[in-house]
Amino acid sequence: MRCLAPHPAGSYLPEPQGSGQCAAMELGPLEGGYLELLNSSADPLQLYHLYDQMDPAREEIELCSEPDMDTINCEQFSRLLCDMEGDEETREAYANIAELDQYVFQDSQLEGLSKGIFIEHIGLEEMIGESVETLEEKKSQKRSFPEELPMDSKHRKLAEPLAVPMVTGTFLVGSVSDSSALTCLSPPAVFNKEPASSQRWLEETILMPVPPSSSLLSCLSLSAGHIQIVPTLPQGLWQISGAGTGVSGMVIYQGEVPQASQVLPSSSPAIHSLPKSPERPGSTSPFAPSAADLPGMPEPALTSRADVTEEQMSPTRSPAAHEVSGQLPKWPERVEKFCSALRDMYQAEPAGPEGILVEVELVRARLERSSSKSQERELATPDWAERQPARGGLAEVLLAGGDRRRPRETQVIAVLGKAGQGKSRWAREASRAWARGQLPQYDFVFCLPCHCLDRGGDTYRLQDLLFSLGPRPLPVDDEVFSYVWRRPDRVLLILDASEGLEGQDGPLHSACGPVCTEPHSVRGLLAGLFQRKLLRGCTLLLTARPRGRLAQSLSKADALFEVAGFSAEQAKTYLTRYLERAGATERQERALELLQGQPFLLSHCHSPALCRAVGQLSEALLELGGETELPSTLTGLYVGLLGPAARDSPPGALAGLARLAWELGRRRRGTLLESQFPSAEARAWAVAKGLVQPAPGAAAVGLAFSSFLLQCFLGAVWLALSSDIKDKELPQYLALTPRKKRPYDNWLEGVPRFLAGLVFQPHADCLGALAGPAAATLKDRKQKVLTRYLKRLQPGTLRAGQLLELLHCTRETLDAGLWQHVVQGLPAHLSFVGTRLTPPHTYVLGSALEAAGRDFSLDLCSTGIDPPGLGSLVGLSCVTHFRAALSDMVGLWESLQQRGEAKLLRAVEEKFTIEPFKAKSVKDVEDLGNLVQIQRTRSSSEDTAGELPAVRDLKKLEFALGPVSGPQAFPKLVRILEAFSSLQHLDLDSLSENKIGDEGVEQLSATFPRLKALETLNLSQNNITDVGACKLAEALPSLAESLLRLSLYNNCICDMGAESLAHVLPDMGSLRVLDVQYNKFTAAGAQQLAASLRKCPHVETLAMWTPTIPFGVHEHLQQLDSRISLK
Repeated sequence: MRCLAPHPAGSYLPEPQGSGQCAAMELGPLEGGYLELLNSSADPLQLYHLYDQMDPAREEIELCSEPDMDTINCEQFSRLLCDMEGDEETREAYANIAELDQYVFQDSQLEGLSKGIFIEHIGLEEMIGESVETLEEKKSQKRSFPEELPMDSKHRKLAEPLAVPMVTGTFLVGSVSDSSALTCLSPPAVFNKEPASSQRWLEETILMPVPPSSSLLSCLSLSAGHIQIVPTLPQGLWQISGAGTGVSGMVIYQGEVPQASQVLPSSSPAIHSLPKSPERPGSTSPFAPSAADLPGMPEPALTSRADVTEEQMSPTRSPAAHEVSGQLPKWPERVEKFCSALRDMYQAEPAGPEGILVEVELVRARLERSSSKSQERELATPDWAERQPARGGLAEVLLAGGDRRRPRETQVIAVLGKAGQGKSRWAREASRAWARGQLPQYDFVFCLPCHCLDRGGDTYRLQDLLFSLGPRPLPVDDEVFSYVWRRPDRVLLILDASEGLEGQDGPLHSACGPVCTEPHSVRGLLAGLFQRKLLRGCTLLLTARPRGRLAQSLSKADALFEVAGFSAEQAKTYLTRYLERAGATERQERALELLQGQPFLLSHCHSPALCRAVGQLSEALLELGGETELPSTLTGLYVGLLGPAARDSPPGALAGLARLAWELGRRRRGTLLESQFPSAEARAWAVAKGLVQPAPGAAAVGLAFSSFLLQCFLGAVWLALSSDIKDKELPQYLALTPRKKRPYDNWLEGVPRFLAGLVFQPHADCLGALAGPAAATLKDRKQKVLTRYLKRLQPGTLRAGQLLELLHCTRETLDAGLWQHVVQGLPAHLSFVGTRLTPPHTYVLGSALEAAGRDFSLDLCSTGIDPPGLGSLVGLSCVTHFRAALSDMVGLWESLQQRGEAKLLRAVEEKFTIEPFKAKSVKDVEDLGNLVQIQRTRSSSEDTAGELPAVRDLKKLEFALGPVSGPQAFPKLVRILEAFSSLQHLDLDSLSENKIGDEGVEQLSATFPRLKALETLNLSQNNITDVGACKLAEALPSLAESLLRLSLYNNCICDMGAESLAHVLPDMGSLRVLDVQYNKFTAAGAQQLAASLRKCPHVETLAMWTPTIPFGVHEHLQQLDSRISLK
């Protein structure tokens, strides 16, 4: 700590020297205002922490300095601050400084240094002469200064006299002009009073040492009024005074803060304290500017300190002080009331089925291009065992992007999933978790369904977006918004169903900057949030569907998660709770029996929305009594739900609603206005029957379809009933054949299956139950059109996703002839690599394979198929061979062994194959090792056969891990190679070069005696030198009877290695092709190989062109022996 005293006009500023010794630098006259000082050679940032850059070894000397030797004139500095406040150009200069500071923070290479320079040491001393370690030492010795100071809308008032006494830990400040009004207190007693919130700034002060024997130790006289506790400054005893400041005395009391038991009488004056933000301790200098002094810069950009709290920085912090500060009021009263109202709103329990909670699993996801020629991105499909579930729940999701998050950067987290998978329910639970106090890292959570933001034409401010446009508008409070704006890192913004934004016109771009004061369109505000320009530093949580324009832009999100949907057990749990909430607990067992009797619907209960629809229909059927059963198709399910409502509908109401559903779906919308209904009676009927429901917060009087699948079904009803749809246009809505220009983008992805079911199923039980007998003629004509179209399709030419959609559509028809026509056209080998196989896909595919009555082989790698689905498919008698992920198969085998299903286990082992196998990651090599270990375990068991067919029959093995992982994983591969007794082709070539090197060749050569069937060995591009070539030549005779092709293309073999290969070449009786092109041997090595070739009549080709040999030598050697290839 240094001494401040009045100084003559010719004041001097210290020049940093690294050691803490202050040299003099004349400041000079301040003509032209403070901006001239900023442009001078004296760095103005030096002023911020002028008195914090002290050498601890010289602190005692500095404390005893004479007043006339001080380094700054406080009156002059106060005038400078006043000039700053009134100078517009100065404020602009500070804005430029803030932008420069923000730019430096964004540089990852300077991140560690910038924390020390720009956050805590805003000066030049550390930039010039000290290391990062020195900065850390100084941090532990610095005193903290509170930052929560009153400010106007633009600038904090710096030159304001201290009117309220203040205690800072063991530091007491106050005006003593009227000390008689306050009872004398002992210093230990001061710290046991309750805090208050009033705050003031200390201006001109003088620090002077006071002897420990001073009477101040026993008595303090302060003016009447409140005093404040700020437990941040080091221990000691000092008297502070200054002329003209209103502060005539100040005492620092040296000693421990008393315990809670030392409490003053109730008559003593209350002691108040400044509120402290544990996330953002203040600057260590009283002259450090606040964010309000730097326009265009959010406050945390200058005041945050990563992972350091005030308790960790203050050397005088004691347990009692910590206890007192823990009782401090966290927010101003109006902010507290707003947060309380926000929590009450989110804690409200949803009514009806919306209140049923069955937690769905979230797994980490990533987006990848759908093909090499396409720019569209879709969710990657990991194998089941490779999934990374978020077992930590919501907390893990919100922390997932922390490792990639840069300081003061908005964190974007996206939760993706198909419609009806439970994303919105999960988003509501996230806001409820905050309301219950489970997310203490956030002070504010705003959950906005995007259907509330469908407002075109109008302009809004950010505070309107947060407070007024949600489902339950809250009053806009400028004080609350100011609090939110200054602390974006404490804000969680949830945008639910973000795909609804795609229906708004125009591209998603923003002109918003970090400081957005002008109104913008809702789309512009959202774009500013997405692009990390607006409310920078907040956490933005999105829920959306994986398809669409918005999903394409989420590849740069900090973290992506996918909603996994219900398992079979979760679906049954949901159905039980649904009936329990409906008051039909006595029908739960019967409802589960009905669902179990329709495995097709049970597989579709993977979607929570469909599970709810099954519950609604089950409840309705069980109320009727008697023998009943659930329908066997999705079309039948929704006909059963809408049939009773259609019978009571006003004339044309169902057709009008169906048309609205189709037209809104074409525009990617799911909300509608009351004015869009054909009549008021139609609107009242749709609301009464639950087909549409109010959409709180939507523009005007908004309604929304009760579910996305219901909108799809109504859209299909319109296509089946409308005479406006031409017959030749109808097949394209099935979306089974690729077209360069589609009439619509299949946003209503459930329409094809519902359309096929409505057109083909018996009229009386399906479309007739909705529209009456009048639609029979139109339905028959459309059925003929779709029949011709479906019979012309060739299933073998369709992509995997289109083939699955064709099977779904055909099954919805319930037409046995059409079903047989499609399944008989299935190819014998079906590959679904890269196509997601959900439980409904698995069920329909299994039904089709059984109905075909032929044998099939399946490739199920990279399909994400769950273990029950994998077991059901590979257990079919018509499946003779199949490929699947090794990790998934290991899990399936262990599961079957635990359940004791020995027959199915043996069948799976016999059918499983890994031929051919390509290792592209370290995990692939490890999984292959696990498979070999299973075989070795079986071989040692008495009740099982020896080799696994998958290991025994492997003939081709490729290794393509690249130069980084290749050398690390290759030893693991070598250790298990001997287990593959039938291996014929070992390919170690990779476009990215595995670079196993000489060491890898030596390890591989040791396995040659056990690879009796090896015919092709490709060692191209592996950084092999003469050492490796010699080791290889020594081991090659072990393969003399089997090896047909050997490639050493593009290595580093010189003349010595060529000589070794030439020496062994005559012994390789089975060798037909040797490729040594693009190596480094010279004409001498080439001549030795050519001479050896003349002794090997069995060799057909020797490819040995290399740039180190003159072309004339090549031609000469080729003329001598035509088997030498120069290509």
